[in-house]
Amino acid sequence: MSGLFLLRHAKAVAQHAEGDRARGLSEAGRDSARAIAAAIAERRILPSLVLCSDSARTRETLAFVLPVLKPAPEILYEEGLYLADAKQLLQRLRRVPEPVRSVMLVGHNPGLQELAAALSDQATGPLMTRLTQDFPPAALARFEVSLPWPALEPGSARLMAILVPTAAKR
Repeated sequence: MSGLFLLRHAKAVAQHAEGDRARGLSEAGRDSARAIAAAIAERRILPSLVLCSDSARTRETLAFVLPVLKPAPEILYEEGLYLADAKQLLQRLRRVPEPVRSVMLVGHNPGLQELAAALSDQATGPLMTRLTQDFPPAALARFEVSLPWPALEPGSARLMAILVPTAAKR
């Protein structure tokens, strides 16, 4: 059984002089990133590989999470993950080498939320309702995957938990 963790970047500032890709986190976003990092540490989430969009806001979100990931995972910052849709994200996950046991994908909505909803083997239930109604900035969806990465397809992963920063602060 493999683990898949889909982490949406924390809240970003509205604008940046150098464009959308350069937008960093807002103060509220930094607070949320700290909170989700604490929740990740508490639950001992330890991906062996992190795939991260190369945008400033995803990199900054990951920077708050990295100190709690021990041992340190392999990290790949990828231009192709920037604002990728669900189909593109799924295609990227299918290229993860089979021996990798757990992957964290740090990206953007709506693609990340759509991917999470598509991967779930359950179309209904409390977690799916929560996921489809709201996947806020700095939210993390945790899946168990029984297939090898190249065989990953819609409906092939079990949604185990959704962590959100406000819940992490309680």
